[in-house]
Amino acid sequence: MTFDPAFTSSYLVAFVMGLFSSMHCIGMCGSIIGTLTLSLSPDIRNSKKRLLPFVFNYNFGRITSYTIAGLLAGTIEALLTMHLGETHGHRFLQILSAVIMASAGLYIAGWFPRFAYIEKTGMFLWKKIEPYGRKLIPVKNLKQAYFFGMIWGWLPCGLVYSALALAATAGDVSKSGLTMLAFGLGTLPAVIGVGIMTQLLTRLSRIKRFKEAVGLLMIVLALFAALPWLNPMAVTSHMVVH
Repeated sequence: MTFDPAFTSSYLVAFVMGLFSSMHCIGMCGSIIGTLTLSLSPDIRNSKKRLLPFVFNYNFGRITSYTIAGLLAGTIEALLTMHLGETHGHRFLQILSAVIMASAGLYIAGWFPRFAYIEKTGMFLWKKIEPYGRKLIPVKNLKQAYFFGMIWGWLPCGLVYSALALAATAGDVSKSGLTMLAFGLGTLPAVIGVGIMTQLLTRLSRIKRFKEAVGLLMIVLALFAALPWLNPMAVTSHMVVH
């Protein structure tokens, strides 16, 4: 049994991160979808069948922005490894990614509230693009819902930043983009659920033990990011041929 250095589990890890971190961000995402929903005409708003395409397009736009951000993270990785060397540069990003992911896990569990301060790093960009999102309200069609989602996909979020840190270790620009796509798809069930069954998901996100379990899972994923040879998915068996 040997470690395969070419293996990457970033897609699966990113999907799991998105699946659980979205439960923590339910308040923020719920308020945004609430804004979208309230801006729609009453006949659409009062029909779940007609409302769902708008909620989906919003999320499709949001995931598009996550993917673009992943491509940017991959570009940064390429530039960094160019200066530090591929081995040293990639290892530096692995350690940085693990630290951010572990901090996010502690934050989700409620043990490290100061992690929220990392969100301030994106406020400068957010202040520049947020007014364009407000211009799309009230949302009148599916195209507007998509662009509304694209704008709000850049909302500062420490958990999105932890996924971007993981994406920066994916190996190349395309894999970084796909890692963030996987993260976005992981957030989809919970965030779409906010628009359909807010009360149930909100109740689940407030369960302390659930949040602690998710936080511990994030810390385990951070450990695998820092020490990838411990990851059972990154081990492959080879037949010895004589």
